[in-house]
Amino acid sequence: MSVALGTTRPLPVRTTPVRDPGNLIVSLPMTAPYAWIRHGEGLVGWGEAARADVPPGPGRFAWAREWLATVFDGALVDDSVRSPGSGPVAFGTFTFDENSPGSTLVVPQAVLARKDGRAWLTTIGDQHLETFTPLADPGRISYGDGSLTAPEWEHVVARAARRIRQGELEKVVLARDLLATAEQPIDIRLLLLRLARRYPECYAFSVAGLVGATPELLIRRTGQEIESLVLAGTTPRGTGPADDLARGEALLASTKDRHEHECAISSVRQALAPLCSSLRTPDEPELLVLPNVQHLASHVTGRLADGASVLDVVAAMHPTAAVGGTPTATAIEVIRELEGMDRAGYAGPVGWIDAHGDGEWGIALRSGIVEGRRARLFAGGGIMGDSDPAAELAEAQAKFRVMQYALEG
Repeated sequence: MSVALGTTRPLPVRTTPVRDPGNLIVSLPMTAPYAWIRHGEGLVGWGEAARADVPPGPGRFAWAREWLATVFDGALVDDSVRSPGSGPVAFGTFTFDENSPGSTLVVPQAVLARKDGRAWLTTIGDQHLETFTPLADPGRISYGDGSLTAPEWEHVVARAARRIRQGELEKVVLARDLLATAEQPIDIRLLLLRLARRYPECYAFSVAGLVGATPELLIRRTGQEIESLVLAGTTPRGTGPADDLARGEALLASTKDRHEHECAISSVRQALAPLCSSLRTPDEPELLVLPNVQHLASHVTGRLADGASVLDVVAAMHPTAAVGGTPTATAIEVIRELEGMDRAGYAGPVGWIDAHGDGEWGIALRSGIVEGRRARLFAGGGIMGDSDPAAELAEAQAKFRVMQYALEG
């Protein structure tokens, strides 16, 4: 069902340059903030001019595209900035599994943006800007098991590795969840502020209660140019500089992790090639070093052939091997069978799109779903035939620390 406020008549949209607001997050009111921020730049929004709860199923991206066209094409836009992210913008989150409900698109009533030395404010209708309220600390955080205990999840990893060795598939990405309960309601702005400061290389995001900081850029579209950052293959940070260096070198030399990374690159290449007039993928991955883990990373760039929007590219790419597995269809069935939970928006596409089809979408990793005093945190990793369950559990626990830091400070 679609709930669209204000779409029965044209949306009056006005974008004007503003003075540099500094930290975008501190400009947000507490209620339902939207955000996409990296290195202090990006977009934040609040209020709802239009909202759609996207029906699940294989046609969900097509449905979303048609809904966005209805909203954007009918807008009366006064945009003196004329930049990607100006004019009307929709923030969105899509569930990992196409059959799961919960995919959402929202056009905020106000969007504040900061990029490349410029800043602008977009408002829809007679928007009265909400005033900032002080950040609220959630107090003490307690944790409990999610869908599976740690030993149960290790058993699932062992079962998946055995099926890979038997030749059923090459790789499957398995996730687990962790439940957090706070003493006070969780202020999403505080989580965003901590994530943006601690993980500036990542994209801090907030859409419809899904909050996190993902290192993985699924796709960026600027005009006809596109860019994707593929991550697959992970190791925890070391205990000191020497150990850190040794772990990075071991990751680059790991047959298991290099094969996992090549599966992910191949998945992206196959998805993008039909949409692109040119596509460039690197011969060798590089290391992306974050405060908690190191990843094998590859930058993929290309040029779209037929003017597809960023959401068209998202539809073609999701799910990649980096979050599903290889071959994808088999891996998704194994995930449904073994994982024992609904991922909701975790490992699904999250980001924004403007009326010109430009935008940035990431994969919702290092994230959680926040509701009141409770948060459901997610983490996972790629399982291969020689994966060790204890090592995979340790990797997932290292990834949980991102959101645990956001909650605890």
